[in-house]
Amino acid sequence: MTHNDNPYWSLLLDTKKEVLAILDEVLSLGGAAAQFDLDTALLGSLPDLDSMAVVGVINLFEERFDIVVEDDEIDGSTFVTVGSLVDFINGKLA
Repeated sequence: MTHNDNPYWSLLLDTKKEVLAILDEVLSLGGAAAQFDLDTALLGSLPDLDSMAVVGVINLFEERFDIVVEDDEIDGSTFVTVGSLVDFINGKLA
C-alpha cells in the first residue's frame, strides 16, 4: 500500500496543513510554517510560541477542527514538534 492508497495518510496531510496554517497565523510567521515538517521542533525552538500563543493555537484548533480541548488533555509534550500537534489533533478527531 502506498501513501496515496492509505486514507490515514490523507487525513495526516490535511491535518498537518491546517496545523501549519494555524501556527503561521497565531505566530505571524508570514508563511514560514509551510516549510515545517512533522519533525520541526516547536516549544523552546520558536521564541514566539509562549504561553499566550499556545492559548491562541488551542483556541483556533477548537474553532477550525470543531473540537473541545480540556485543560488536562495537553501539556508541554503536545507542543514538542509539528508531528506531536498533528497526532494530538488526529486523536481528537478519531
